[in-house]
Amino acid sequence: MNPFSSGTRLRDMIRAVRACKTAAEERAVIRKECAAIRAAISENDQDYRHRNLAKLMFIHMLGYPTHFGQMECLKLIAAAGFPEKRIGYLGLMLLLDERQEVLMLVTNSLKQDLNHSNQYIVGLALCALGNICSAEMARDLAPEVERLLQFRDPNIRKKAALCSIRIIKKVPDLAENFLNAAASLLKEKHHGVLITGVQLCTDLCRVSEEALEYFRKKCTESMVKLLKEVVNSPYMPEYDIAGIADPFLHIRLLRFLRVLGQGDADASDLMNDILAQVATKTESNKNAGNAILYECVETIMSIEDNSGLRVLAINILGRFLSNRDNNIRYVALNMLMKAITVDGQAVQRHRVTILECVKDNDASIRKRALELVYLLVNDTNVMPLVKELIEYLEVSDQDFKGELTAKICSIVEKFSPEKIWYIDQMLKVLSEAGNFVKAEVWHALIVVISNASDLHGYTVRSLYRAFQTSSEQESLVQVAVWCIGEYGEMLVNNVGMLNIEDPITVTESDAVDIIEIAIKRHSSDLTTQAMCLIALLKLSCRFPSCSQRIQEIIVQLKGSLLLELQQRSIEFSSIIEKHQNIRSTLVERMPVLDEATYSGKRAGSLPATGPTSNAASLNLPNGVAKPSAAPLIDLLDLSSDDVPAPSSSGGDFLQDLLGVDLSQAASLSGTSQAPKSGTDVLLDLLSIGSPPAQSSTSTADILSPGQDNTSVSTLQRISSPSSLSAQGSSPAQAAPMMDLLDGFSSSLPVAGNGLTYPSIVAFESNSLRINFDFSKTPGNPQATLIQAKFSNSSPNVYTDFIFQAAVPKFLQLHLDPASGNTLPASGNGSITQSLRVTNNQHGKKPLVMRIRIAYKVNGKDTLEEGQINNFPRDL
Repeated sequence: MNPFSSGTRLRDMIRAVRACKTAAEERAVIRKECAAIRAAISENDQDYRHRNLAKLMFIHMLGYPTHFGQMECLKLIAAAGFPEKRIGYLGLMLLLDERQEVLMLVTNSLKQDLNHSNQYIVGLALCALGNICSAEMARDLAPEVERLLQFRDPNIRKKAALCSIRIIKKVPDLAENFLNAAASLLKEKHHGVLITGVQLCTDLCRVSEEALEYFRKKCTESMVKLLKEVVNSPYMPEYDIAGIADPFLHIRLLRFLRVLGQGDADASDLMNDILAQVATKTESNKNAGNAILYECVETIMSIEDNSGLRVLAINILGRFLSNRDNNIRYVALNMLMKAITVDGQAVQRHRVTILECVKDNDASIRKRALELVYLLVNDTNVMPLVKELIEYLEVSDQDFKGELTAKICSIVEKFSPEKIWYIDQMLKVLSEAGNFVKAEVWHALIVVISNASDLHGYTVRSLYRAFQTSSEQESLVQVAVWCIGEYGEMLVNNVGMLNIEDPITVTESDAVDIIEIAIKRHSSDLTTQAMCLIALLKLSCRFPSCSQRIQEIIVQLKGSLLLELQQRSIEFSSIIEKHQNIRSTLVERMPVLDEATYSGKRAGSLPATGPTSNAASLNLPNGVAKPSAAPLIDLLDLSSDDVPAPSSSGGDFLQDLLGVDLSQAASLSGTSQAPKSGTDVLLDLLSIGSPPAQSSTSTADILSPGQDNTSVSTLQRISSPSSLSAQGSSPAQAAPMMDLLDGFSSSLPVAGNGLTYPSIVAFESNSLRINFDFSKTPGNPQATLIQAKFSNSSPNVYTDFIFQAAVPKFLQLHLDPASGNTLPASGNGSITQSLRVTNNQHGKKPLVMRIRIAYKVNGKDTLEEGQINNFPRDL
């Protein structure tokens, strides 16, 4: 016989597949077998139809397409015999799913089989319906399934209950049809039927409020009584698992009681006693007992308040934490994270055990325990908890140090009782894991140090000691260098000694040694070396005896390959050699940094990003957060290939960025003092960073299109709002100057172009609404001024409110700072923000914009996104 004929047995085909040594051989075997099956199907071979379908199921499990055999399933299901129907229904469940249109053809066969006199065929139909039932089939066959819930055979009743669960999930409107039948299943003595009946009632309660109220009134007492009988039942060998009578029924009943008791005080009172009995009588030395205890704890935490029961439940979780099974400890930590919001004091009693879990070998348990410890910290226990965490930081794995360091720094910053404690703990973290500390953390430490004037001496001496032992920690080196540069004389003269510290002898040369070691370390990055140069410049004035040595160190970097270091070295050498008269003024101490302002900026900003190809259209003004690179790409999702690539020359880039004609700027050689606001905005537009107090480059000279007299008149126009608004004859020049210097656009009336544009609701969610008002810049139809107004209809105040927007390449977008970052509740106020959009494809393409709004509600971060497509035409 041909080994690949339709008469080949399934085992022979499996043997042939397993004998294949390569994937190509296997594919060849499958191809030949599929060809034989197709031939048998086309010949309507009835003798081997069931065998062919069995082969198709095996081929399907190997991952090969078998759609050509779907109709064979229906033919076997329509056959009269049980063996054919069994293979047919098995193929139906395996080869098809509820999305297949072919499935509609089997509905009639299912209906006939559900009414069949053979209970085994009825069971086959119920199994198939429970696995692949669609909404249409559920509506058609629900009456038959409901009738079978009262069938004489318990196995059929059990399968009918499982099938009913699928039906009510697909069509919740049918739930009320199953209420009485489901309630009758709760009186069953057969545990298999009882478990499925309890599960059916649980799912009915979840999909229907009417069902929930029905079962609360009719079944709460009976379920409590049933659970009590199961808990106190004698040994039953057919249901016993590890000495516990039917733990599966225990768990189903506890879950059902949880649904009934949640939000209902009366139902909760009825089940308090039995829950306490389950919690105290169940043995925890077996896995089955632990499963019941876990469900019992879940139920206690979900039903209405009973403080005694909750303490008992949390104590059970505390016992779980001492279990040797990692899975049990992990689920206990998860549950404690939920319980801490309900009864934090009871969870605090297990603080020592939770801290031990932070030191566990299992990474998942360590991470979850650390998150729980973070939630446990308060003003009363912050000191011992931080002490324990820092001690563990010394011996923790390298891959866990980053996360542990971040949590410790956050705890210290949030719950610090006093500045000296904060500084001490941060120095310990920097000494142990400074390479894992993020830049914003040590920036915040410097802000705190600059504000603690009475601790300057203590801090610089502590950092000097720490540097001696932990000079490989980059963040520690950076903070130490900054403090020695600022307060080096306090280090040398032991100024501000505290009672808790020992005296230390440090010479001026020793202080310079620290900076020299840091700047010459092979692992020092650019930021550290730049900070070292600044510190040396400051010490050259404060330590005159070391000035010559400092100059020699600085000069060594004149040949550095890094332009930043080379430039600083040359400039600082020049200051030391030729500008003694201004050096002392240049190197004065930094002014005290404003803690509140810095904290607000940290809270309201996202991580900074490097320049992207979309930089021209995505630069944001100072004070507006710049989103990270990946979210920006995600946010944009709007690209246009119609815009030519920008030129590589600097002048063309500025011209493209600012929309100003720079063709004549190169011929101008005169310089003048530029207005400060112009410099600031120019730096903002180019994303250079914080602008200097003065600029050596004249913004007016760069932008002036004519000779000197034109420059003077342009500056006069800038400095006078009234004269600017009166310049109707040259709007094309006035608008770019206003764009660059961001001078008076919000306070000046904008002349229209004869058109009025209706306001639109740009974005609206459940509580947040954004309105856009439009106006045009005179003589510049491509530019559109948008006034955005944000209002909040919810009862909660939105804090740290940030609005971000992105546009396609053919648009240019400029955002002015918002009027505030706190949005009042219930519409009692609003935030406004101005946007300026330039459409390079004006008249060809409409405006489109993706927006992202971030804010906090009761301390919880919230993010909303949307796309605006309903801009008025001709913008």
